[in-house]
Amino acid sequence: MKKENFIYGIHPVMEALKSGKEIEKILIQKGLRGEGFQQLHTLMREMEIPIQFVPLEKLDRMTRQNHQGVVAMISEITYQKIEAILPFAYEQGKVPLVLVLDHITDVRNLGAIARTAECSGVDAILIPEKGSAQVNQDAIKTSAGALYKVPVCRHHSAKESVMFLKNSGLKIIAATEKANSDYTDVDMIQPLALILGSEESGISAELLGIADELIQIPIMGEIQSLNVSVAAGVILYEILRQRKQS
Repeated sequence: MKKENFIYGIHPVMEALKSGKEIEKILIQKGLRGEGFQQLHTLMREMEIPIQFVPLEKLDRMTRQNHQGVVAMISEITYQKIEAILPFAYEQGKVPLVLVLDHITDVRNLGAIARTAECSGVDAILIPEKGSAQVNQDAIKTSAGALYKVPVCRHHSAKESVMFLKNSGLKIIAATEKANSDYTDVDMIQPLALILGSEESGISAELLGIADELIQIPIMGEIQSLNVSVAAGVILYEILRQRKQS
């Protein structure tokens, strides 16, 4: 991340938050104390800003300025609320399609998925606040700018967010090697949320338990899995095919 995308110091970061500047996350020195920090910490909690506690050495490597133990990383995009996007999609007469990414940590995979999502008509991409690839310039470049076009929503709790989608009338489909159904055998015409997991750990058991359908892409070769961005393209275009033929 470029230096101009940092804000450092307790009071400058507080002013940035109060002014409404979009913050990716705030890095805080472990063990930081003091009245100014307590005020900042209260504000961060109220505004639900992601926080990461790090060693002093990491902050010193980021800037030689007097950071006072606090460095904020400015977001490249404006995050949106899924609670606002979904009703708007319904009001427009659309059949909502939401992509839920469960801890996709590679920025290029995130960018490639977002590019396919934009091309295939996805209404929103849902990612966790923590444990997800950063929406940085590498991700945006790989997405060919799609991350500026497709609404990206962050959540505190994957379970709560997916349950919100389910209660809003979306069918929840999870792409996993643990599935018995091929992706082409499942009806994906109705309002839908597609969950994709990381290549390392897959989709969490918690989300698999919520899903209405588990689907897989048949693998004919010796390598047992596709890159997650490729899998996203395969399934999203099957959804598009089904909907165009309905």
